[in-house]
Amino acid sequence: MDCKKHSNKAGCACTYEPCPRKGVCCDCVAYHKAAGELPGCLFTPEAERTYDRTIENFIRTSKRN
Repeated sequence: MDCKKHSNKAGCACTYEPCPRKGVCCDCVAYHKAAGELPGCLFTPEAERTYDRTIENFIRTSKRN
């Protein structure tokens, strides 16, 4: 399976620009999973901009919407 980095990057909601995993979803998910976090694309735009990728923040911010 070929990585679709170009098309993934175009739709990537992550605002952390120096991230080397941007557009490489499998690397992004693995990185955040190892850290006990979720990738930024699962958060609301407001919550994503805080760079708080914790599961607790996801639950807290998801309940508001």
